[in-house]
Order: sequence, then structure tokens, then C-alpha cells
Amino acid sequence: MKKILFAALFLPALTPVARAQTPLYQPRDIKRAFEKGTRAADGRPGPHYWQNRARYDITVQALPPARDIKGRETITYFNNSPDTLKSLVIRLIQNIHQPGVSRDGDASPDYLTTGVAIDSFAVNGQARPYAARGGATAQTVALPRPLLPHDSVRLAFSWHFPISLESGREGMLDKTTFFLAYFYPRVSVYDDYNGWDRLPFVDSKEFYNDFNDYTLRVRVPANYLVWATGTLQNPKQVLQPAFAKRLAKSMTSEEVLHIATAADLARKNITAQQPTNTWVWTANDISDVTLALSDHYVWDGASVVVDPATKRRASVQAAYVDSTVDFRSSVKFSQNALGWFSRNWPGVPYPFPKMTVVQGSADMEYPMMVNDSPQKDLKFAQLVQDHEIAHTYFPFYMGINESRYAFMDEGWATTFELLIGRVENGDKAADDFYRRFRVTRYINDPSTAEDLPIITPSSELKAGYGNNSYGKASLSYLALKDMLGDEVFKRSLHAYMDRWHGKHPIPWDYFNSMSSASNQDLNWFFQNWFFTNNYIDLALTKADKTAQGTVITIQNVGGFAVPVDLKVTYADGSTDTVHRTPALWRDNQHQATITVPGGKAVASVALDHGLYLDANTKDDRLAVQ
Repeated sequence: MKKILFAALFLPALTPVARAQTPLYQPRDIKRAFEKGTRAADGRPGPHYWQNRARYDITVQALPPARDIKGRETITYFNNSPDTLKSLVIRLIQNIHQPGVSRDGDASPDYLTTGVAIDSFAVNGQARPYAARGGATAQTVALPRPLLPHDSVRLAFSWHFPISLESGREGMLDKTTFFLAYFYPRVSVYDDYNGWDRLPFVDSKEFYNDFNDYTLRVRVPANYLVWATGTLQNPKQVLQPAFAKRLAKSMTSEEVLHIATAADLARKNITAQQPTNTWVWTANDISDVTLALSDHYVWDGASVVVDPATKRRASVQAAYVDSTVDFRSSVKFSQNALGWFSRNWPGVPYPFPKMTVVQGSADMEYPMMVNDSPQKDLKFAQLVQDHEIAHTYFPFYMGINESRYAFMDEGWATTFELLIGRVENGDKAADDFYRRFRVTRYINDPSTAEDLPIITPSSELKAGYGNNSYGKASLSYLALKDMLGDEVFKRSLHAYMDRWHGKHPIPWDYFNSMSSASNQDLNWFFQNWFFTNNYIDLALTKADKTAQGTVITIQNVGGFAVPVDLKVTYADGSTDTVHRTPALWRDNQHQATITVPGGKAVASVALDHGLYLDANTKDDRLAVQ
């Protein structure tokens, strides 16, 4: 994208990690985790790290057009912590639809429902009243006897709720098409630094779940198709032979296959012809399950190699209304995204056996599932799908606490969206989109909320949530990539991902991993980007001619350690660009100099901001006398 000149000559050496690092601020609860040895100073899980998990066996019934969703489940919950648990916190996220519940944003009448009704509850086989305390979406339930460390408890629930007519993330897509997410009672996360996660679900902040094993049974009427997280265990029992064969063929096909067409749906001969069919799915070591069902969505499928070393393939599927033009390309988009993310950035093979994209209204990710809205612009449709699929790695490959630290996943998805977009659409188009949608509004909004530190818990943000989680965080990741170089940055990123795959990293684990894996003191960089009220504003203040060349002084008014591209115009009309990585600001984050080597007379210099748009462009050009 940028012309790079003199980079090797003027790149400052980075400080080895052996030097004393300036410690980053740690809240008291985070500090205790390090003191207890559950987190290590080098970014690895500590010697005493633990996390809880569960085994879910869920049966859910949906009989459209009836809105009542019924379910039952058993949960075997394993307490791997050193603590004795006298109660559990249960998540009933469908209660977000109840009138009067705290949520971000307004709720239309079609959004509101009565929420979840618990019909029965049992602990270790003994029926008990469901006597919950606390908020609607996070409820505390006392246990009849304490759950000791390294012991387990077996819970049983049956429940029902009316599906919302209008939701976005989940709900009724049309009268006979449902997208069910957050549909089952789950045990909240109990972790090593915060204890029980009691934050209410407010319909903007998203995932924080344990890694669990799931068996999911979905009971629907004949002629309804079901798509879900996991691997379908009984295709030959729920599909007629010809369609089971098409599905199986799609698992190894590079070519997009039409598993069920509009004509097939019209003949009503796709599924087993009995009053209801129960589709069975399994998924292990995963943070959530979700599903979609319809009697008129067409079904496409293919596959893609996601691990060149082993030739492992992942299935890619799409479910949509046949007339929706952009979704006809959805499987191809998924093949491209899964293959590219696996080979390039982050360069980790897609970890799951499948990805299904469902036509919905949310532009929302779930493990192995995406709920995307139709788009008239095919390139924008691909970009949205790329972004949601990128979330596979953050927060699903790693169990990010997105409700507190959304920048740990949204910032990465935004970064990968840009990097794959450059390949799909060219540098200029991808960068223009990124500036327009991720940077412009933020940099032109001087309100206090937009300059709150990125480390501010997402649960405490409303006005500044979007920019802190998406654009600002992404810019920090791109700045670090520029400073470390692709090879070191990717090696360090992989170290972080390997250490925390299937675990619950927090920001300090990311900071410490990147420093230790790169063997460099990066605390100054993380302090600058995550713990300050900085923004982006550079000013050219003076130019001095010396024997070595023209020395340009740059004031960092906004404070962020951003890359600098200095466009040099010479007296003869020729131009060059001098690039400096953010290492320019390591020793002095307020002011720096760049020397343009002598040889030709310099007429003027100007800042070329690239992605790092400037809050005040009036002082971005300087004539050289």
C-alpha cells in the first residue's frame, strides 16, 4: 500500500525483553490472579491455572408457525476450581426480551416477550423449586449441598419461551423460519480473576462462555430443514436418501452443490415423512451452540481445505431464500474466507468441521454459524461475511470475555476483515472502506467518551463502545504489526493463540505474550494505546537543514504511537515517502524527528496518514525554506 523508503536505515532498534519493563496497570482482581499463579508474567497460563466446563445434552422443539419453543436438558457441571461453590449462576439470556429488563437500545413491541419460564428443575436427580435470585439474564441458584473442588453436579431443566417476532441476533426470521440462539439455560462462567460472571446481558456486549461438550437434538415438523453448530449425527434418518447423499458429497466437493433447491422444497420430499423429525448434532470443546430451521430456505454446500499439512477439509454451507442474490455466492465466500484465514492471517487452520451462513438480519457470529443480512452490494456482502467468520478465532478459538473486553475479539475481526479485503478488492478499496467505516467517525468526534482508554471495560461503555472495540483496537494491532514486522508479529500472535486456545485470556495475557514471544519490551506501546486517553493528531512543526540532511520535527499532539509516512517533495518536483514504524515514539511519545537525507533540495514535506486519519490536518504540511 505504501512506498517505503529508508526504512532499514532509520528503524530504531527495539528494546530486548531483558531490560526492565515499565509495569502496566493491573486492577486489584487481575493482580490477585497473577499473585495466585493462575496467570504468568510471561503471558502463559500460570502453574495454577484452571477453568470449569460442562457437558450439555439438550433437546429443543420448534413447531412453526407456533411461537412456543420448548426444551429440556441435562448439564453435568465440573468444578475444576480450588473453591467450594455453594451456588451457581444460571444464564437465561432469552429474558432480555422481557419488558423492563436493562438493555442497550430501545425495544419495539415485536421484540418483547414474557421471557423464559422454567417448568422443572432438578439437582442430582432430585426435583427442586427453581428459586432464583438476581437479575433476569443472570440468576443465582443455591445448591442443596456445596459443590466441592474437582467434583461435579448434574442439573436438569425443562423450559419454554415464546420466540421474539423481532430481534436481530436471534428470533423469528419469518413465520416458518427461526434462528435460535441463547435458547437454553447455561451455567455462567466462574473464573480465576472475577469469580462468577454476573454481568447482565444487555443485547450489545456478547460472549463469555466456558468450553463445553454438547449433544443437541432439534425436533421439528416434517419438511423442515435444520442447520446447527456441530456435526449432524443422523442425516440418513432425517433426510431422504438422495438428499443425504448430496450432503455427504458436499463435504468433499470444491464445487458448490445445491443440496436442496426451491423445486425440491416445493415437492416436500426432502426429509423423512413422519409428523416430526429429530435432528441430532454433537460438538465438543466449544463455547456455544445455535441453530436455524425453515421449510423454504434453499441449502447449498461445498468444502475447502483448511489445513494444507493434513489436507483436512471443512464443510461450508448456506441457507437462504432462493431469490436472495448475494447469498447465492455465500458458499464461495466461505470457502475463500476459511482458506485465506487458515493460510494467511491469523494463519491458524480453521479449527471446526463446518461453517454455515444463514440469511437473517443480525450480521452476527456464533460457533460454526453466521446470521447475516442480505446486501445489495456483493462486495459488501462478502466483507460482512468475512468479518463474522473471522470471529472463529476471537472469541471462539479462545474464550474471550467479550462482555468486558470486546476489543479482544472485535478489534481482531476488524483487522482480519481489512487484510482479507485487500486481497479480495485491492489495497485502495479495502483501505478506503476501513477509513470510512472504522476511523472517520471516531477521529472527527471530539467527545470525551470516544477518547476513553481502550482498556475501559466494555460493560461500562455505551457511547465509546464501538470505537474502542472495533476501530481503535484494530489500529493498535495494525500499528504493532507494522512495528514488529509480519514475521515477528505472526510468530508472537501464534504464541498468544497457542497458549490460550480453549482457555480464557484477558488483556494482560495478550500484552505479556506479545512481549515475551517477540523478546521485546512492548509495555510502552501497550501503555500508550490501551491505558491512555490518546487520539491521533500529528503536527509538522519545523524543518532544519543540517549536514546530514533536512531534519523534520513532528509533534505528537494526540499521543498515539502511530506509524508515520512523510511525503517529501523535492525542488525538482520529484517525490518520495519516508516511513517510520511506531518505534519512532518509544523514547519520546510527544515529539520526534525524521531526517530526510541530503542530496536533493527539499521543497516541502507533508504527512500521508494512510489508515491513521488525523484529528487536525491543518498542520500536516510544511514548506522547507
